[in-house]
Amino acid sequence: MLNIFARSSVSRWTDPVGAGLVRLGLSPNVVTVLGTSASVASALWFFPRGRLFLGTVVVAVFLLFDVLDGAMARAGGKASTFGGVLDASCDRIADGALFGSLVWWALVVDGDRPLGAGLLLCLVCAQVISYVKARAEANGLRANGGLAERAERFLFVLIGTGLHGLGVPYVLDIAVWALAVLSIVTVVQRLAIAARA
Repeated sequence: MLNIFARSSVSRWTDPVGAGLVRLGLSPNVVTVLGTSASVASALWFFPRGRLFLGTVVVAVFLLFDVLDGAMARAGGKASTFGGVLDASCDRIADGALFGSLVWWALVVDGDRPLGAGLLLCLVCAQVISYVKARAEANGLRANGGLAERAERFLFVLIGTGLHGLGVPYVLDIAVWALAVLSIVTVVQRLAIAARA
């Protein structure tokens, strides 16, 4: 949903940066892999150690690479089918590392089973939401949209995690369970869109 409303304003910032990176000789695929590797490493390093606020800041910075690779592909005329597959695959790896590291923190470090269950539900739904779209497109159908696309998922979980790291009570629980509900709704929405298509 944010993709629809924020795309033009974000593109005003990312397109010049993407063009600059292309002029430096970087390829979009390299930026995709570097950004994913850095965000995965950051999530796996900070979150299981309970460094929630710092982890949120570092992961959020590296997740911006996900926006830049598309801008680079447009600026350099290097958009490719493989680039799309690589980007989607790296997105799933980053999603898994982010939610998986938080599940580990909630269950093993913090001992909060309800929060861990909510995070695990968010992790599964994030993968299913993306799978429904990919499977539908492989069969010539359309299954875009929904309330909790990737940008919304990151906003919910990172804002909740960062504020929890600063000591704000209950905010992470609220964010996670709200995201879990929205994610389930999004799975149903995408299946309905595919069925209509």
